[in-house]
Amino acid sequence: MISLTRAVKAEAQRLGFELVGVTTPDPPAHLDVYRRWLGARHHGEMAYLAAERALQRRADPLLILPGCRSILVLGVRYPAPTVEKGIGDKGEGEAGLHGRVASYAWGDDYHEVLPERLQELVAFIQAEAGQVIPSRWYTDTGPLLERELAQRAGLGWIGKNTCLIHPRLGSNFLLAEILLGIELEPDPPFIADHCGSCTRCIDACPTRCILPDRTLDAARCISYLTIELKGAIPRELRGQMEDWVFGCDVCQQVCPWNLRFAAPQGDPAFAPWPDLPTPDLLHELVLTPQAFNRKFKSSPVKRAKRRGYLRNVSAALGNSGDMQAVPALVTTLSGEMEPLVRGQAAWSLGQIGGAEAFQALVAVAASETDPGVLAEIHAALAALEG
Repeated sequence: MISLTRAVKAEAQRLGFELVGVTTPDPPAHLDVYRRWLGARHHGEMAYLAAERALQRRADPLLILPGCRSILVLGVRYPAPTVEKGIGDKGEGEAGLHGRVASYAWGDDYHEVLPERLQELVAFIQAEAGQVIPSRWYTDTGPLLERELAQRAGLGWIGKNTCLIHPRLGSNFLLAEILLGIELEPDPPFIADHCGSCTRCIDACPTRCILPDRTLDAARCISYLTIELKGAIPRELRGQMEDWVFGCDVCQQVCPWNLRFAAPQGDPAFAPWPDLPTPDLLHELVLTPQAFNRKFKSSPVKRAKRRGYLRNVSAALGNSGDMQAVPALVTTLSGEMEPLVRGQAAWSLGQIGGAEAFQALVAVAASETDPGVLAEIHAALAALEG
């Protein structure tokens, strides 16, 4: 068992998993925290997290893989989120309006990259064991409390920002798990808590979504707002989203363990695509459905869908307060097919203000038929008139 475990870990590292640990399929010790989190509706509109079948499976990994004897927990590094605010950045000698994308999404979609590696690792384990082994694998897709499993597998502790933090490598890791019907040597759990009295992540969070029990109010988290939320962003949170258009890195950017130890580069598969870390907002705002699909075909950004992404881009332009965004927002308000994006453009025009924005809002109000967009226009006009 020990020799097989060593061989499996060596192969996992060869495949690019810098973090590798083994734990048992025991029920999670912190399921009560998860249930209280759901009860407080901190999961927002992610109803799938509260589904009864998923809850039962999270409570007992044996319901996922009957006969499971070990869980292999893996972590692959992505680039350190070192990009500063994008709005107002300069590119190619000219001023521009740029947003920010969370660094895990700068390169290829991990949902497409990691499954192939997990399958290869399972094939290796079966070859080493000389038998077919029942298995199930996931990467952010299964009913598992994966950070608790990672802590139990000795990979780090769960920080105040809810991220798994490794004491020598930081927290810029994507996690994956393989449930196996074979016994591997389990690692001792990571017991120590190295956050101490530090509150940098809590203090830096733009929307104050980090809770005292090391959970998040996801309904306030910028990552949720820019990816999972399908409707309009709550008005009281829009101004706090700054220039983020997909995800958020703030709590990891300020973490001392990342500032000290996180390497700038990650796995080559997640190396930044050109212009993706800080996209040109005015260029993004005019992406057609076809152009959006082409650009983000193999990127995590496609999860937001075009309507969500352009909603985020519109909000970031409003937060810029920059008059050069007004013409593009006016065009969006009057000609964009998606009401969600038109409504967000109206809010942004109200944030920036000026005669052109006011006149456009008045003009479009006379022809707009969508109730939600009309409400946004009237709210924007009231803000400007007040």
